[in-house]
Formats: sequence, C-alpha cells, structure tokens
Amino acid sequence: MKIGIFLALLCVCGHCMASNEEKAVLGGGCFWCVEAIFQGRAGVKSVVSGYAAGRKPNPTYEDVCTGKTGHAEVVEITFDPESVSFSELLELFWAAHDPTTPNRQGADSGTQYRSIIVAQTPAQREAAEKSRTAARSRFSSPIVTEIVEGALFYPAENYHQDFYRSNPSHPYNRAVIAPKLEKLRSCPVLRTPAP
Repeated sequence: MKIGIFLALLCVCGHCMASNEEKAVLGGGCFWCVEAIFQGRAGVKSVVSGYAAGRKPNPTYEDVCTGKTGHAEVVEITFDPESVSFSELLELFWAAHDPTTPNRQGADSGTQYRSIIVAQTPAQREAAEKSRTAARSRFSSPIVTEIVEGALFYPAENYHQDFYRSNPSHPYNRAVIAPKLEKLRSCPVLRTPAP
C-alpha cells in the first residue's frame, strides 16, 4: 500500500515538473556552435545536439553528412517558459547566425547546415513565423529560414554532445565558436554569460 502511494506521488510530482518545461528545436549551422550558444542561458535546462526534418529514421552523423537524408543539424532546447520565452530564444537564434544563406553557415555548407525552426506546437509555429517576419528588417538579404512543425528529433551520437565545453582546444571551437560567443556577449537578449 505504501509503495503504491509513493509511486502515485512520484507520478504527480514528475508531471508537475514536466509542465514547467517546453522544448524548442532550432538549427543554424553546425550543431556544436548552436549548442554552445544556448547552453547556460537563463531558463535553459538542457541542450541536445541532433538531427531533424529528414526522411530517414534514426540517422547517423555519416548519413546526414551525405546530404541525402534531408536532415538538418539542430539542437533540442529544454527550457522553463517562466524564465525564458520561446520568443526570447528566437531572438538569440536570429542574432547567432546568418539566416539569409541557403544551406550554409560560414565555411560549413550542405543542406544539413540550413537555417531551420522545428516548431513543437501550432503556437510555436505561429510565434516563429511572426519572429521571422519581425527579423527581416535586420538583414539586407531575404531570410531563407525554413519553419516546419512536428518533425521528429533524433539525438546525435554521444561524442557530439556538449562538444564545446568538452573540447576547449579543438580547432573548430577556437576558430569559430569562441569568437561567435564573444560577439554575442553584447546581444541584449542574453541574460547570462556564454560558457
């Protein structure tokens, strides 16, 4: 009897905690970079690198790199909407990459590096479309960011997770991610310093 009550309370408490979380799935180039940008931000509980918006179930990094699966490199951000809104995350998204270059971010090129927002709900899709419209005035070229709803997210392999923090001397981290994080420190939507 006592075990049954304990399990019931555990389920109720787990449900309460889950209701304080939402997920956002965003892609703006290499997921190592996007992951580092969102990690440690106020209200962000976790950031997982992965793949979305493709045709092959459970793709591997090697599959995605061929450009034949249709997947984009993305991150799944679990956040507390009472601390940071989806719209605020989108503000950082627009500031952190160039959404006007089709299938490219810097030296990274291919369909897997496209700018994409994978809305998790109709409300997120609406917010993403409004945010994209508002962001247009900040760029001299048209925004090519794709907005889709309901595409499955597949976590990337373990060696891709927490890449910037785990590999501080990696050449990509030093040449691409560190300068980008430094540039973003002045972004008004950032509430905590970059990692």
